[in-house]
Amino acid sequence: MRIVFAGTPDFAVPSLRAAARHNEVVAVYTQPDRPAGRGRGLAASPVKREAVARGIPVMQPETLRGSQAQQDLRDLAPDLVVVVAYGLILPRRVLEIPTHGCWNVHASLLPRWRGAAPIQRAIQAGDAETGVCLMRMEAGLDTGPVLLEQATPIGPDETGGQLHDRLAEMGAQVLEDGLGLLRAGLLPVPWIQPEEGVTYAHKLDKAEARLDWSRPAIELARTVRAFNPWPVAEAMVAGERLRIHGAIAVDTGHAAAPGTLLAAGREGIDIACGDGALRLRVVQREGGRAITAADWLNARRDLAGA
Repeated sequence: MRIVFAGTPDFAVPSLRAAARHNEVVAVYTQPDRPAGRGRGLAASPVKREAVARGIPVMQPETLRGSQAQQDLRDLAPDLVVVVAYGLILPRRVLEIPTHGCWNVHASLLPRWRGAAPIQRAIQAGDAETGVCLMRMEAGLDTGPVLLEQATPIGPDETGGQLHDRLAEMGAQVLEDGLGLLRAGLLPVPWIQPEEGVTYAHKLDKAEARLDWSRPAIELARTVRAFNPWPVAEAMVAGERLRIHGAIAVDTGHAAAPGTLLAAGREGIDIACGDGALRLRVVQREGGRAITAADWLNARRDLAGA
């Protein structure tokens, strides 16, 4: 099959490898190079780097709404377009170009967590499980019929980064299964997503990373996990702004105001919350690296015996 692959971040790389394993990937679409790093030089996306390494032609249009961009895609004569975290909207005219339409690998069990940040929102909400779906795309946002899906439990200590990596590999496997069925003429009957149970995973915003101590500790612990490795939760602790890389909820009764430092020791730093306490285990000072709470306390002699 002639496949055009569209994707941008690390999450899409395993799927690109799966698409290229038994098919001809005639082109890779990815977002234009963006400024990155301290020098703000232009950097290629992970998908572009993978495509270049494989010798696959790379296309980087700013949009697919223009007639020339759409004609360029038609000229590739794709049997199928595979989209994985591309970051650009595919207009209806683009969806109609490939012989078998456009498929999308999405990191949730649809219709739950349609949208930009399904991995983090699932952890943040306390979901017991999540998964990946192989979906046939239509004009709506992640509304298309589902071809295949695979579920997985979310570990009690699993971070957004860890779950991201697991789902990236699962997504690649689901895509490979779907492509194998399509080549064999055995594609499963797609099932329409129900209207009930629809939720939206809005894009992550760095402003969300500031912890609100008036919230229950269990919610804050989930946020810390979800936002690791980005955007990383942060809070004021004993007069110092810290980024919080690791924390757990502690079921303890207290009458202290939210944000009060309750205890500090080798096990961590307990901060009063609206319900319970959040025990900080791994923190990062401004301009520093991530360290254990015990190491931070060694640098804060004023808190000795807290």
